Amino acid sequence: MSLALLYLAACVAYVWHFVGRRLLAGRVATGLLLVAVLVHTFTLGMHTMELGVPPMAGRTGAVSTFVWMLAVAYLAIEVSTDERGMGIFVTPLLFVLQAVVSQGEMPRDVPVFFAVPYVAMHVGALLFAYASFALACVIGITYVLLFRELKTRTPGVFFQRLPSLQVLDRMNMRAVGIGWLLLTIGLVAGALWMRDASVRYADDPRLPHMTLADPKILMAVLTWLVYGGQLATRRWAGLTARRAAMLSAVGFAIVLLNFLPVAYFFARSHNFA
Repeated sequence: MSLALLYLAACVAYVWHFVGRRLLAGRVATGLLLVAVLVHTFTLGMHTMELGVPPMAGRTGAVSTFVWMLAVAYLAIEVSTDERGMGIFVTPLLFVLQAVVSQGEMPRDVPVFFAVPYVAMHVGALLFAYASFALACVIGITYVLLFRELKTRTPGVFFQRLPSLQVLDRMNMRAVGIGWLLLTIGLVAGALWMRDASVRYADDPRLPHMTLADPKILMAVLTWLVYGGQLATRRWAGLTARRAAMLSAVGFAIVLLNFLPVAYFFARSHNFA
């Protein structure tokens, strides 16, 4: 729970900065988030040393690793752009996800499937893809909020605190493009992994469920189709920036469904811990 509290402290600081727009508040927010990331890095590093591989096998380990990736990705954007306006939208997600898994147990051993080649590429690429989609979702939400504010011709809090619509649109599509590429790599690596696993571990009861009928796999493919369609229609079919921003939020809602309720209650093939 200590990690979740650190992310909560950063979230409170980003709210303070967003409301007051004070330089000190912004520096405190960035500092608290950096501390949370460093502690999180140390925690994951200790588990990696214990297991010999990153702790991504179980649901708790996968979600915690995802939170760390998202925090690192956001910090990289903040440092490179010196723009803290989106921190108020990112840090609540970090806190909630880390709090959800804070009572769970990290993996204590390496599942036998993880000896199969491509597994690190499969899991790592998917988690990085989901982190990119989470950023795209946040950027998309901020785009819609700013768009609605400008549409009323009464620029207010969002106009003063967020980047321009053009900048947000470019950031959104870049995050979606990177995420979709990583998701493609992850799905291909997963298919190759399953091919090898079906030979090495033919008697494993999970293998028959590794089809599109499994909810977790189906949702991953649906995510790939949604974001792929977003990229294609934005480039060739005249999809507006506002609708693209809304699709980013819809797509990440699917990711969250797959990451939490589906993974915990409905998945039949990915319960490795």
